[in-house]
Amino acid sequence: MGKVYAKYYGSPVGIIEIKGTQDGILSILYVDEWEDGTAERLPACVEQCAEQLDEYFKGRRTKFSVKVIPQGTDFQKRIWSSLQAIPFGAIRSYREVAAATGNPKAVRAVGQANGKNRINIIIPCHRVIGARGDLTGYGGGVWRKKWLLEHEKKIIPGDIK
Repeated sequence: MGKVYAKYYGSPVGIIEIKGTQDGILSILYVDEWEDGTAERLPACVEQCAEQLDEYFKGRRTKFSVKVIPQGTDFQKRIWSSLQAIPFGAIRSYREVAAATGNPKAVRAVGQANGKNRINIIIPCHRVIGARGDLTGYGGGVWRKKWLLEHEKKIIPGDIK
């Protein structure tokens, strides 16, 4: 893996740190502080990611095209791939995600994989809820999960990327 670059984006749910290399995005995480950047040129994928997040928060994007490079076990990567198949604005239970990956008894493992997801929003772990419809755990805080789900419900298909 090459040099890792960071860019910060001020979103409606707080500061988001985007980290990536020339090859793709490594993480999209919520942070408490905006760190001073350098004057060096950022890789195109990092700039593109910030632009796509901005479009998402402005209600003009429902799918992301930026390349992501998830870092995890094969099982975690299968779960994260399954999360990316959840349609925009839809929700799934942990049990449904486990079943979709061929292991319906792996509910807790799905929860643990969600907790290890470092590419928030693009790998939409916020779309996974408890069996009774409760908004269980989210690394960025349940209030952010609620905000993201409500935001996606408000978006009406139309002139959206």
